[in-house]
Amino acid sequence: MSNTKKFQAFRELLAEKGLKFTYERKGILEEVMKLNSHFDADSFYAQLKKKGLRTSRDTVYRTLPLLLESGVIQKSVGEGKREFFERTSGKGHHDHMVCVRCKHIIEFHSEEIEKTQETVCEKHNFKLIFHDHRLFGYCEACR
Repeated sequence: MSNTKKFQAFRELLAEKGLKFTYERKGILEEVMKLNSHFDADSFYAQLKKKGLRTSRDTVYRTLPLLLESGVIQKSVGEGKREFFERTSGKGHHDHMVCVRCKHIIEFHSEEIEKTQETVCEKHNFKLIFHDHRLFGYCEACR
């Protein structure tokens, strides 16, 4: 999804929910679009403050789920127990395998998993917005 389409998807989601595309939300979206690494809400908020952008921690925490739902970001993995995110990019949606020993992260995409999710959602008349699929185990080097 191109940056223009991401902006559009985010704006459309806000409109659906009766929310405004505020200066703060626009700034958060623009900064997320510049990221090339995994991030958590607190480090992202600190980065915004360092750049002098005026937004509250609460606005960041309320906006990230909206960006997730609109497909601008996806859940990811990182150090610690916080939730991590990453900007969706040219490589599209992908999932993660995480080594519990060395913390190595392997990104992968599986059409079979995606199709199974669609089938299960259809069977239960469930509208999927996003998913967080992470596999934990030992990488080849740690086995």
